[in-house]
Amino acid sequence: MASVLASDLVFEGNVSGAGDLHIDGTVRGDVKVGRLTVGETGNVEGGVQADIVEVRGRIVGAVVGKQVKLLGTAYVDGDISHEQLSIDVGAYFQGRCLQVRKGEPTPVSHHPQAAGSMGFSTPSYAQPVPAPAPVDAGQLIELKPASA
Repeated sequence: MASVLASDLVFEGNVSGAGDLHIDGTVRGDVKVGRLTVGETGNVEGGVQADIVEVRGRIVGAVVGKQVKLLGTAYVDGDISHEQLSIDVGAYFQGRCLQVRKGEPTPVSHHPQAAGSMGFSTPSYAQPVPAPAPVDAGQLIELKPASA
């Protein structure tokens, strides 16, 4: 049986545990549980980590899970690290996703708006890519169309 955060509740702070959690209200903080369901009225402003993550509502922050499902009403703004990812038609997802193979440690991604104290950090793949070095004019090759 899952613990339920009702739609009329707002929880500020981190939530952690090994059990199941169903969120219909709002959590402002990181969530780390065994199985997480974010209902249609649910809202998480922080990082999420669970073996199984099912999203019908809204998450603004990193999502880390072995199995991640974004249903048609889902809104996710943040990076997703996963073994399996399912995104239904109609779901909104803005961010990067990284598939992790079974047995590999799951990297933890982080959305800047989801800063918390549960150990979420930005992986190397999410770092800005440096601009390419300037090209010396002597290295440029001019291509011209072939004459017919």
